[in-house]
Amino acid sequence: MWLPWLTGGPTSVGKVTELIDDLAWRGLVHQSTDPDALRQHLASPGRSVYCGFDPTADSLTVGNLLPMTLLARFRAAGHRPVVLLGGATGQIGDPSFKSDERVMLDPEAAEANAARHRRTIGDYLEVVDGPDPLFVDNLDWLGPMTLVAYLRDVGKHFSVNDLLRRDSIRSRIEGREQGISYTEFSYALLQAYDYLHLHEAHDVTVQVGASDQWGNIVGGVDLVRRVHGGHVHALTCPLVTKSDGTKFGKSESGAVWLSADRTSPYAFYQFLVNLDDDLVPTFLRFYSMRPHAEIVELEAAHAAEPGARTAQRAIAAELTTSLHGSAALARAEQTSEALFSGEVGSLDAGQLADAIADVPTASVTPGELEAGVDVVDLLVATGLAPSKGQARRFVSDGAVSVNGQRFDGSRPVGVGDVLHGAVVLLRRGKRNWSAARVAG
Repeated sequence: MWLPWLTGGPTSVGKVTELIDDLAWRGLVHQSTDPDALRQHLASPGRSVYCGFDPTADSLTVGNLLPMTLLARFRAAGHRPVVLLGGATGQIGDPSFKSDERVMLDPEAAEANAARHRRTIGDYLEVVDGPDPLFVDNLDWLGPMTLVAYLRDVGKHFSVNDLLRRDSIRSRIEGREQGISYTEFSYALLQAYDYLHLHEAHDVTVQVGASDQWGNIVGGVDLVRRVHGGHVHALTCPLVTKSDGTKFGKSESGAVWLSADRTSPYAFYQFLVNLDDDLVPTFLRFYSMRPHAEIVELEAAHAAEPGARTAQRAIAAELTTSLHGSAALARAEQTSEALFSGEVGSLDAGQLADAIADVPTASVTPGELEAGVDVVDLLVATGLAPSKGQARRFVSDGAVSVNGQRFDGSRPVGVGDVLHGAVVLLRRGKRNWSAARVAG
């Protein structure tokens, strides 16, 4: 996929020797093993770099997009991305910094989720050119492993004392009465074995991931050293958090999904356009594939005039295109502009459905519309006015529109006002929208 901000078509973010500097400038290096050795190791192209994604939900989130972006940057620098889909570990659940045990997936659900993740990640990695990515599933090697082999070949290399000192495990033991099950306790060992297997089978020498995976990742580094005496590397990026410090995770509230059927391209675009001002510099540096100079310009424009949302629109356009394509971006921008201008009559049924997905709604029957409905009643029913008296004042002040057209209340809302046979849109002022959905 060619992106206009990558001048000349797909390209790299810079020379191979500049990769670590680029990641550091963007704030993407949170932890690493032996930074000097890692820099030297990555100075030549052709390394295999892996990141794991457990299929615990049927879509990845904007939080998962950051390690995906890391893989894209490594690919652009000439290294092979190895994408591990956790068909086995996804059935167990990573306990890291979770207050409760995850609901265990059945194998069929894990397989279906993994297939969706493969398409999402594969399409996204096409934003840059580089070595072809390799997709693997740890069910292929963990599934046939016997318990005796696991205890003999993996378990003997781990100290329970060391595992109990990990913050991710200790917080579970100290933070709730039921502690942590042996199933989840074993997760760290299985992930470590993934690194050993990939090192042996595919010459993987670097693992990347989010910072909450650090304990699991260095467990794999240590296992490779114990078994082979070899030296492999690890690097983590920060967690992506909201303004209140909480994660954009799959099991967190307010997840922003990467699959269009979970979060529409329009909703994804709007999420980025409406980013809090303090998150803008972070999102630009974390996610944008633009050169440093362009990012600095966008940061300066944002600082000078944050109300223009120039930087938010830039990152929204870039990421929406990367994940959903240019046609989806065009539709999202058209929908956004229609809501801003009030020209919602130009939207097709799909765009209209996206536009009203999160606005307050009320139901109205075809019979009521045939008879005519007072707009005052609809304003109250949809929450645009706290009372009929206030609703009448909004109407008399000219602050109310129906389907984007100013409405003076001289006639009732009727069948002719229904868009695409489904909904009537109401607006108070410039920003407050609601919808009366036709029921039955």
